[in-house]
Amino acid sequence: MAFRIIESNADLNDRFHELRAGDVVVGRLRLRSGEEHLLLDLAVRGIRLVPSAISQWLSRSKVFQARMLGSYMVPATRPVYDLHDLMQLVTEYGRDGVGRVVCKLDRANGGMGILLFASVEEAYTQAVLGNLRFPFVLQPFVDQARDIRVVLLGDYLEAYQRHNPHNFRHNLHCGGEGTPWQLDSAQLDLCRQVMVRGEFPYAHIDLLVTPEGQNWLNEINLRGGLRGARISQGDYLAAVEKVHARLLQEEQGCRP
Repeated sequence: MAFRIIESNADLNDRFHELRAGDVVVGRLRLRSGEEHLLLDLAVRGIRLVPSAISQWLSRSKVFQARMLGSYMVPATRPVYDLHDLMQLVTEYGRDGVGRVVCKLDRANGGMGILLFASVEEAYTQAVLGNLRFPFVLQPFVDQARDIRVVLLGDYLEAYQRHNPHNFRHNLHCGGEGTPWQLDSAQLDLCRQVMVRGEFPYAHIDLLVTPEGQNWLNEINLRGGLRGARISQGDYLAAVEKVHARLLQEEQGCRP
């Protein structure tokens, strides 16, 4: 029996309970916060998602990224789900002499959910007082680090540094400026590894490059702002559709 191809969220909603193993959903799902379990349901039922279910879920949660991709991030980056986790970090960071820490609120984008605390104890105090909502990500602050945005989309590759001398948040949304950046082989290899691990067919990747030349993953997403990029919105969307069409063709070619 031929498999069905779903190419719109409206069609997906109408046929959600009719879908069978082998059917394909093309395009990112528009989900409300808390609806990510639908991705799990589709995957368990054997329904193929393009982009993959795991990449869509990772794109929606910084906490999930820290849990799954933490080995590529600044050492001691941790997802924090409750006060017990946070108390463990108070001990760990205190033992290792960690000073300032960065807190990333889950699901907040554009640099608006990035907080800087003088110490993990300060973050703990705010959490106990109810001013810091769980879950979130904590990591040691890296001073003077470069923020590099990488766009990997099919054959298209672009990288640029985002910099704001007046704000540790270098996001262009927060007033930073973008300048072209030449990726070295180690940085490109890191991007490729993260994409394979997270099953990303294309990605916007933020790298953190330390003054000592170490490269760490900061964040990854299927979509991101194009401010500062050379590629236009129209060309970007066309390239995304081209990747989707190729993946769908590969899917069809694998069928008996």
